[in-house]
Amino acid sequence: MTPAVYRVFESICAAAPITGAVLEVGAVPGPDSLLKMPCLRNAAQRVGINLDKAWADDDSKIVQGNANHMDCFADGQFDAVLCNATLEHDPYFWKTITEIHRVSASGALIVIGVPGFAGMGPGTFVESKSMWRWMLAAFAKVTKNDVLQAGTVTLGEHLFPGDYYRFSEQAVRDIFLGGLHDVSTAKVMNPPRIIGWGRKA
Repeated sequence: MTPAVYRVFESICAAAPITGAVLEVGAVPGPDSLLKMPCLRNAAQRVGINLDKAWADDDSKIVQGNANHMDCFADGQFDAVLCNATLEHDPYFWKTITEIHRVSASGALIVIGVPGFAGMGPGTFVESKSMWRWMLAAFAKVTKNDVLQAGTVTLGEHLFPGDYYRFSEQAVRDIFLGGLHDVSTAKVMNPPRIIGWGRKA
């Protein structure tokens, strides 16, 4: 996980102090785990789920399982559910989204990060105030280059073990977080990683 994405997750969760149970979908052991964020130090329980293997240390554990069917967790069990850089690798991501909503308690914070795309044209390839952006736009116009005129930047393929999707900010807001309250989204980095969060009713 990139430090920029980690900082956004930390900021979101720190703004909504979490003292109950926390679930990370797609958790991995080690310091990059969202379960290790300093803002979660007062959480009553920190648990993750992944396909790979079970793992535990003094303050958190990861269970082996498929997030499409999280039968190991009860309805409304968690006060916060976090998921980052996982849904693009999930061929049935909509099942995982349904499960995230199911295991979240009323009032729970749900935070989801995915690789995305945004906008179209030369402006997506370089920073907005860069001379390179102006030059790229001029080059696209002169050469009638379809990739530069209608393309967008996306994160390259990374197989863990598969890589199936990229998402728009609208998909994060309307599909992943549909039905939640106080929904917000943020774009981080370029190619964009889109992070969305909200509260379950």
